[in-house]
Amino acid sequence: MDLFLVGGGWDDDRARDVYGGFVDAAARRAGRTPRVLLVVMGTDPESLEYHERYRRALGLVGGHALEIARVEEGSQFDASALEGVDGLFIGGGPTPEYHASLSPAYAEIRTRVHAGLPYAGFSAGAAVAGTHAVIGGWRVDGRPVCPEDSNEELDPLTVVGGIGLVDGAVDVHAAQWGNLSRLVAVVQEGLAPRGVAIDEDTVLGPGGVVRGAGHVWDVERTSDGAVAVRRRSAGQ
Repeated sequence: MDLFLVGGGWDDDRARDVYGGFVDAAARRAGRTPRVLLVVMGTDPESLEYHERYRRALGLVGGHALEIARVEEGSQFDASALEGVDGLFIGGGPTPEYHASLSPAYAEIRTRVHAGLPYAGFSAGAAVAGTHAVIGGWRVDGRPVCPEDSNEELDPLTVVGGIGLVDGAVDVHAAQWGNLSRLVAVVQEGLAPRGVAIDEDTVLGPGGVVRGAGHVWDVERTSDGAVAVRRRSAGQ
C-alpha cells in the first residue's frame, strides 16, 4: 500500500520530505498530473482558514491538482467524492468528528487503498487509519496518561474501530503534545495490540520508511506482559 501517516506540524522546510512521497505515488498511479482529494472537517470561517494550511503545504510540493471536500461537522462524508481521484488526503482537526463522519465510508476507503489508491493521513487522518483508532481521552481510571490538552473533549482514553490500513493504533503529535505516553497506555490496557506514535513534521511511509524532522515510536506488548517502546528516525 502507498500509505503515508503524518504526525502533524507545519514546517514549510519539511514539506517535500513529508508530503512529496504521497504526491509522487499519486502521480505514478495517474500517469499524469494527479487529482488529489483533500478531506477536511468544518465549513465555518475558522475551519476554512485552517484548511488553507493544507493547500499551502501541498502547494509547496506541487505537481498535483487539489480538490477539497469540506465536511460539515455532524454530517457524513460522501464516498462518491472518491470517484476518479488519484490520491486521498485526510486532514486533521477534531478526531471524534472525523471518525463519526468518515466511519460509514471506512470499508470503501479501505478497499480503494488496498487496490492502489495512495492515502495520506495528517494528525486525525493518521489516527483513524489504524484497525484501532485513538480518538481522544487523557485518563485511565481517573488518572492522567497524557496532557489534558490532547483530550479531544473526551475524558477516558477512547479507542474505536478505524479504517484498518494499519494493524494496531496510531497516535500523533507524539513528542510535541506528550501523546507517546497515551499510546503506551492504550497498549498496556489492551485497547490495541500495538501501535505507532508519530512526531510532528514526520511521516511514516510505505515499507516503514521514516522521513522528516522527528521520530516514529513503535509500542508493543512483550511476552512477559510489559510494554516495549522503540524509536525510529529518518534513515533507519
